[in-house]
Amino acid sequence: MKDLTEEKLLDLLCKKAVSGLDATESEQLKELEKAFPEWEDDTSFEFAAAAINLSAVDASEEMPAHLRSKILASADEFFESKEQIQETISFAPRTGQINDSLSTDNNISNEPKTSFWQSLGWGIAAFACIALAVNLYLTRFQTQPDIAKNPPATQTPTPQPTDAERREQLLASVKDAVKLEIAKADPKAPIEIQGDVVWSNSEQKGFLRLRGLPVNDPNKETYQIWIFDGEQDDKYPIDGGIFNVNQAGEVIIPMDAKLQVKAPKMIAITKEKPGGVVVSDRTGIVAIAKV
Repeated sequence: MKDLTEEKLLDLLCKKAVSGLDATESEQLKELEKAFPEWEDDTSFEFAAAAINLSAVDASEEMPAHLRSKILASADEFFESKEQIQETISFAPRTGQINDSLSTDNNISNEPKTSFWQSLGWGIAAFACIALAVNLYLTRFQTQPDIAKNPPATQTPTPQPTDAERREQLLASVKDAVKLEIAKADPKAPIEIQGDVVWSNSEQKGFLRLRGLPVNDPNKETYQIWIFDGEQDDKYPIDGGIFNVNQAGEVIIPMDAKLQVKAPKMIAITKEKPGGVVVSDRTGIVAIAKV
């Protein structure tokens, strides 16, 4: 019965240290402490709970020297005032007790349980303090990830220049870039085509700027560019790429010469079947520009 009563006392002491007691439990604890006065002023459970709670404290910053000295001095003063804790707890009866018991009533006397429970409380506190010290040591000396104080700003992607901008850049920056006026191939044709061709022989690239070229149906036909080279047979002009016109107004088309152009003398635009042709019969010429 005494054991059960003391276990109830220990349960209440643990709960008091961890979460606190209500009014009824506080009265029960007072009554039990009267029966076990050796536990009345014990604070081992509070120290154990405090040490475990401190294990989650961030120790990345070093403790100020004056605070550290004060805590150590207070700890020395506190522990010096306590009685020496029993270091070894024996759960077996002593030899003398066994012999005395055998000669009398065969009852074996064990060590008082009070000393065991008192030592247990201090043992828990000591273990928690050691665990806290190890945790703080490992946390303090653990390599911390580098945190950039000023993270690099996300660069806004540079927009790609339009064909119109590339055409202007070619004219402005390349010395041998030439500009040729373009017009309809048949003066009697009912359409009105205007525009120009910009070409650079050193860069081997150029652009068409056209206005008035009729919109075409890509499923039925396409426009194709031809570059006539003075050093090549006129029967076989160089393919400059195909394109479609899907809106009225001005269009700018980049030229894509399939062979190297050495001495351009004329640019022609023909209307061909979808996908273009290798050799044009020139019956569908709609516009030209002469060098």
